[in-house]
Amino acid sequence: MSAYLFVHFKEKRTPDGEQVYFGISRDGYKWETVNDAQPVLWSYYGDKGVRDLSINQTQDGRYIILATDLSLSYGMLNQYHNSWTEISEHGSKKLVMWESTDLIHWSSQQMISIEGANDFGVMWAPDVVYDSQNNDYIVNWSSSTMQDNYGPKAIYYSRTSDFKTFSKAQLLYRKSDSEVIDSAMYEEDGWYYLFVKSGANPETIILLRSQQSTGPFERVIDFDESMNQIQHGKYEAPTAVRVKDQWLLFLDYYGTGAEGQGYVPFIGKTLSAGKFVRSDQSFSFPYGFKHGTILKISDADFDRLKAYHKKPSEY
Repeated sequence: MSAYLFVHFKEKRTPDGEQVYFGISRDGYKWETVNDAQPVLWSYYGDKGVRDLSINQTQDGRYIILATDLSLSYGMLNQYHNSWTEISEHGSKKLVMWESTDLIHWSSQQMISIEGANDFGVMWAPDVVYDSQNNDYIVNWSSSTMQDNYGPKAIYYSRTSDFKTFSKAQLLYRKSDSEVIDSAMYEEDGWYYLFVKSGANPETIILLRSQQSTGPFERVIDFDESMNQIQHGKYEAPTAVRVKDQWLLFLDYYGTGAEGQGYVPFIGKTLSAGKFVRSDQSFSFPYGFKHGTILKISDADFDRLKAYHKKPSEY
């Protein structure tokens, strides 16, 4: 596995932005488009748009894409009446899923229900990590909940062994002094590391760790120093990938208009040390990738994706 796939959406004002896009890289640094920078998958159910995408490969070789069921293009001025509060409280209670065995041919769109989700607002930014201790997967996301009158968002999780049945939603992490969103979990040397965006104190990305995939979590304080180099309140959606002997961390910059948004890269040796350096000059993107995740793929996968072109009739 020496190449990389970045699954993301585009921040646009038209419905084609909130769909599934692929970017590929030979080395994790220089990125290029797939399918002539057009969507690879299109959401036709639920809100008819997807945001905050994740991709993982299961132990039996399947590829799973999960996403938030939400279209601001269709819904913000329609059923949500230009209100983020309405979205957060009354948006979709389901996740969107596609699966594949080869990254080229994908299943039809599936709408995933998780027990307990009817008490949530929108299920934001689903993330998946393999739990090697239990031989299953932790699906985690952020939501506000009816139980506290849709107060500050927290991180919840559900277990699945097959992405067909899911356990009842449970609390993964709650921050006592602010909301937390955009969870992304990784395993390193037997520890589970959880990136989240903190809504305040500080208003930036924080890093937590635990020896169990479901916590309890403690702060990696040295990571706070790494985040002091960026403007607070302007970054979200952390995603990371191990490349050779270092970690590449990408933070989604949203502090400008739609066309200026996209991922900003950082490099660090280990998650345990928590020390990352901003490294813009080492990376290139064809446009602003928005809120996604990265999957290691083979050179053969890279070549197939590079040659992939989808006809309009194939959607």
